[in-house]
Amino acid sequence: NMYKEDFRNMTEESRNSSDDFSAFAHTSMTRAILITAYSVAFAGGGIGSIAMSFVLVKMNTLSVTTTAIINLVVVHSLLLFTVPFRLHYYVNKKWIFKMSFCKMVSAMVHIHMYLTFLFYVITLVIRWLIFFQWKDKVEFYRKLHAIAASTAVWVFVMVFVVPVLYFEYGRSGSYNDTTCFKFQKELQQESVKALNYTIIVAVACITCILLGLQIFILVKVARKLSTSLWSHQEFWAQVKNLIFICVIIVCFLPYHLFRAYYIQHVNDFDHLESYNEVFLSLTALSCLDLLSFVLSGN
Repeated sequence: NMYKEDFRNMTEESRNSSDDFSAFAHTSMTRAILITAYSVAFAGGGIGSIAMSFVLVKMNTLSVTTTAIINLVVVHSLLLFTVPFRLHYYVNKKWIFKMSFCKMVSAMVHIHMYLTFLFYVITLVIRWLIFFQWKDKVEFYRKLHAIAASTAVWVFVMVFVVPVLYFEYGRSGSYNDTTCFKFQKELQQESVKALNYTIIVAVACITCILLGLQIFILVKVARKLSTSLWSHQEFWAQVKNLIFICVIIVCFLPYHLFRAYYIQHVNDFDHLESYNEVFLSLTALSCLDLLSFVLSGN
């Protein structure tokens, strides 16, 4: 019995040590993709945020659209602050910081994605209100109003979202201290699955509605300006709205669609975790939006 117990302990230890060894789950190809995606997001997002900050400083009015762009600069900057730590992990295959900081860095990608999505939706809705002439000019006549509106969003995030993520994120099961961004055990909880499915359906439906409305508006403008379509400012203003929707479709939608499959098969295939990380890295590329606005003079 004593020998059996020793043998069991040895196999348990060897299993744990092999788990430690294979804790970094990504292949060389996956690592290369992740490092490239986050490096591009960091470089392009950083340049875009700095350039857009100079543009915003020169602006006198504080419209709802401008306020949304200011918030995009802030939320992109918060993500970009965490990106070097991700890159350090992917390059060295080892997490050398505290696990609580790992949770924060991990959660920031999700907070960034949904706040960016929210500010996109707000910006598009306001632009459409102006297009349908329900509002001549949507503007905050005092800077205090803009600050109050932005603060309301951020207070909601800080009071309701961040504490929940901090205390609940990565609570199911024990995780290796040298490994980060491996919180898939959470998906075994039915409540977490239900929340994920709800978010996936909501994002997919809202994206379809946004795209449908924008196509409807473009068709309406095309009929109205049939002869001078390509030279008319109103048409190009609506085409520029497609930048927001294209970013959602290219950066955010693939992650959510794959996520639906990933939740169902999270324990079936080991490589799905790496695929999930790759799709998640695509969401960081939304940081390039500010650079595209600056370069296009929008």
